[in-house]
This record gives sequence, C-alpha cells and structure tokens, in this order.
Amino acid sequence: MNNPTTMTFFERFEADILCGKKTITIRDASEQYYVPGTTVEVSTFEDGRVFCQLEILAVEPIAFEELSTFHAAQENMTLPELKTVITDIYPGIHELFVITYQLCEPSVVTE
Repeated sequence: MNNPTTMTFFERFEADILCGKKTITIRDASEQYYVPGTTVEVSTFEDGRVFCQLEILAVEPIAFEELSTFHAAQENMTLPELKTVITDIYPGIHELFVITYQLCEPSVVTE
C-alpha cells in the first residue's frame, strides 16, 4: 500500500488547523496508514480546495471509550463535542486512530 499523500477535513475545521488550535485528527481504520515524518496536502472535504500542508508526527490506535479531555483540547473542542462529532461521522465505531500533525510553514519562492 502506498503512503497517503493527501488528507481532507470538513471546512469548519480549516481555521483551527491554520491557527494551530487543532493538532490532531481522529479517524477510522481506513485512514490509519499515514506515516510519521511524511507531509500531506490538505484540502476541504466539501469542495477539494487545498489550504495547507501538514507533517504527520504520529499515528496511534485508541478506543472510543479512551478519548479524554486531552484529546478534545487537541481538537479545540470539549469532550462531549468531540464524542458527538466522532459519533456523527463514524456511527457505532469503537476502534479509532489519533493522527498527530503539525502545520508546515508555507514555502517561500525566491527568484
């Protein structure tokens, strides 16, 4: 399997990602194949508009029941909000993956 080179987020998360308030994403098993140390191009789920690049720092399994206020803070949400968002996106899921990332600085083009 090839390493993923792209990632999508709902538009509502774009501002939090760009200002550094959202530093993780929690996904299902289909997205567990991101590789720490690689960079991915990030676009909006709704229309595919690219808005940044992220460096993947870690990919760690977690059970839904193990989600904590620590994870919620990294998502810039409360724990009840986080659990509601995950339940809405992945109904009935128990096995998840925490993908930790950092925003890549925009590259400066010099002539």
